[in-house]
Order: sequence, then structure tokens, then C-alpha cells
Amino acid sequence: MNDSQARRVGGAGEGAATAPAAGFLPRKAQWALRLALVLLLVYVVLDVVAQLLPPHYSPVTQAESDLAVGPFGYVMTVNFVVRGILSLSFLVGLVGATTLGRRSPLGVGLLGAWGLGAFVLAASPTDVGTATTLHGMIHLVTAALAFVAAAVGEVILSIRSGEEPRLAGIRTPALLLSVLAVLALLVLLYLQQRPRLLDEAFGLVERVFLGLVLLWIAFVSVALLRSGRTRSPSGGAGERGAAAGSAAGGSRQERVEEPNRGAPKSEEGVVKLLQAPAKPVL
Repeated sequence: MNDSQARRVGGAGEGAATAPAAGFLPRKAQWALRLALVLLLVYVVLDVVAQLLPPHYSPVTQAESDLAVGPFGYVMTVNFVVRGILSLSFLVGLVGATTLGRRSPLGVGLLGAWGLGAFVLAASPTDVGTATTLHGMIHLVTAALAFVAAAVGEVILSIRSGEEPRLAGIRTPALLLSVLAVLALLVLLYLQQRPRLLDEAFGLVERVFLGLVLLWIAFVSVALLRSGRTRSPSGGAGERGAAAGSAAGGSRQERVEEPNRGAPKSEEGVVKLLQAPAKPVL
């Protein structure tokens, strides 16, 4: 076996050994994404509970933030904290599982601002009624900025996800969800200019927007977790297959080289036989 053939056989085994690494999802990213999904479910449950408690604000006409004002307002306050943690946990998983942290720092930063904004909303209750307070103004400004950051950030990340092997297959539906969230946000802004419509449907449109933003987070989280199933915790079938391929390549190389190692011995034996003195024939 010559050197070029040995390199081709050995290269095949080496290529098989490195290829399965693309399926590996870092443990930190796995836990962060799972935490985000669990907290998202907690957020939905707490939101429903807060809606059912007195003073029974209307989910159609009143903003979600109103739920934080009242005898059971602490439920919604806790829920804002939950939303902030789940959003940041998702970003930890996203950055750990992809290169979007380097490819799209703006998109990651905007979604991070959305997550941090939730903590500000928890600390600054909104105003219910005609009275205006400082914490109420902080709440309104923060909510507006966080909504815009979430909508734009998800659009940017959806566009750049086409360059990620783990997310390329979901780029179109992810982009669709993010665009729908932008449209819902535009409707919210339009309602601000129409007081009658604002009073009749603001709460509903706001909840549609929030639902689309959180659905995008859940959709991407599930896609990333599914992309890591090609490798098991014990090392993965991919690695075992790669090792088998590498071993097979090595054994083929040994089988080809073995006859070459034996050839000189055979030639040497023939030479010795020819050089031996001939015995006289009686």
C-alpha cells in the first residue's frame, strides 16, 4: 500500500470521527433551554390565575400589566420576574448552542433588553385609572421599549438563523412568527391613535403580541433541543459509529500492508534456495 492510498484510507476514518460533533448540544445550553420551556409554562399558568383573581380585569380591554395592581397583584409581579428569567435563560441556551452570539449580537442584545425589561416592569407597577405616577410612567416607557426590542430582535435572529445548521430548517416558520409579532405590535401602536378602539381591544391585541413573542421562544428552544438528540449522554451513537469507522479504516490499512511486509521474506527464501549447493544425483 503506497502513501497516497494510506492517507485516503486514514482520512476516511478521521472524517467520520469529527463529523458527528455537529450534533452535540452543550449541557449548559440544554439545561438553559429546558428551564426556559418550564418557566414559560409557569408564566402561562400564573397569568391565567392572576386573570381569574379579583378584581377581575378584562383580558380584552385591559392591559396585562393591570393584573399587577390590586389585592392579588403580587401574582402578576412574580410573573414578570418569571418572564425575565425565562427570556434570559433562553438566550443563554441560544448563545451556547449556536454562533448567533457572534453572528448577531444586535438580535441577542435586543432580546436581552426584552428580558431585563420584565424586571423593571415588576418593580414599577402601572397606573390604573386617570392618576399618573412616576412608577407608572417608568412602566409604560419600559414596556414600549421592551416590546419593540422583542419584535425586532426576533426578526433579526430569525433571518440570521438560516446560517446556523441547527436552525436552518426552521428559519421560515420562525421568521413568520416574528413578522406576525411585528404586525401585532403595529396594531398596538395604531390603537394608541384611536382612543375608542384602544378602550375596546388593547388588552386582546397586547396578549396576542405577547403570545407570539413567547411562542417564538418556545419554538426555537424545542428545535435546538431536538438538534442535540443525535448524541446520547454516554458519548452518543455518532461517536461510537465514528470510532467504528476509524477502526475499520485502520484494519483495512493493516490488511493491505500485511502482504507487502511478507513479500521481502518470500523473495529472501527463494534467493537462499537458489544459492544452496546442488546435491549430486546418484
